[in-house]
Amino acid sequence: MCRFWLNLIKTLQIMLKKLPVQPQLEMFKTVLTSFIHPEHDLCLLAKQIDWDNLEKEFAPLYGKVGRPSIPIRTIVGLLLLKQMYDLGDETVVARYLENPYWQHFCGEVYFQYKLPFDPSDFVHFRHRIEPEGMKKIFKQSIDLFDKDFIRREVKEVRVDTTVQEKNITFPTDRKLTEKVIEHCKWIAKKEDVKLKRTYTREIRKLKYQLRFARKLKNLKKHKRAQQKLHRIAFKIYHDLVTQLNPIPKSYMERLDVLYRVLTQQRDDSNKIYSIHEPEVLCISKGKEQKQYKFVNKSSFACTNIWDYCWSDGR
Repeated sequence: MCRFWLNLIKTLQIMLKKLPVQPQLEMFKTVLTSFIHPEHDLCLLAKQIDWDNLEKEFAPLYGKVGRPSIPIRTIVGLLLLKQMYDLGDETVVARYLENPYWQHFCGEVYFQYKLPFDPSDFVHFRHRIEPEGMKKIFKQSIDLFDKDFIRREVKEVRVDTTVQEKNITFPTDRKLTEKVIEHCKWIAKKEDVKLKRTYTREIRKLKYQLRFARKLKNLKKHKRAQQKLHRIAFKIYHDLVTQLNPIPKSYMERLDVLYRVLTQQRDDSNKIYSIHEPEVLCISKGKEQKQYKFVNKSSFACTNIWDYCWSDGR
């Protein structure tokens, strides 16, 4: 009985399948190289990739007996094409049948009319090679480009700018001042600094006044309460900085942001709208339902190499 199960396990093992180096040509089949352009980008790229080295890297992951696996060049080639053209697992396999250049890139000699494998095999292959194997494939694609190639391609640069809306509440002076007080007390508690005064009762009263002081008859009361809350925040900040002196490096950046919040004026440029996201910018949209938008501004510049390299999210 045990011998039966051992034989069954051996038959279920996967053996590495290799593409023929010099396949025997058939009379009634058309060779891919007879009708594709040899100077096509994918044809040139296929010559530069060291497929033998990749096969040696992944060969120990397969057994010596069992059913043949998918050839390394086929599945690795489709992984590279999938990343270069930003496609899904099912889409890249479907397009493989339509494109002879893709089939040549993956090592085929004749034009294929059937899918090379099921799209779910991508998942099994990734589990087999693990993240370290994906890094080897990525390194292989990066090593293709020598310095002369890079110098030729960086002549053309593509630049694009976009914005990403941040998930922050609408900033007000009251909110930012309260956040400064909270951060100062948190730092004092963490560093065992005893503040001279915490102004707990005064802050509670001022918050109550600011909450119900939006009517026209209470504008002066609202302004006085806001000014008093700002003075209290500045006193707590000054007390904390004085007792922390010299200031630890871990708090330098945060305390600088808090100081900018306390000293910024209404018409200043590069204002702080969020303490935890100090790089947020305010952009006027000019729309009635939402006049302002708080975003991060991002600029991207890339060369033609981006079209050929496997970016891996970089």
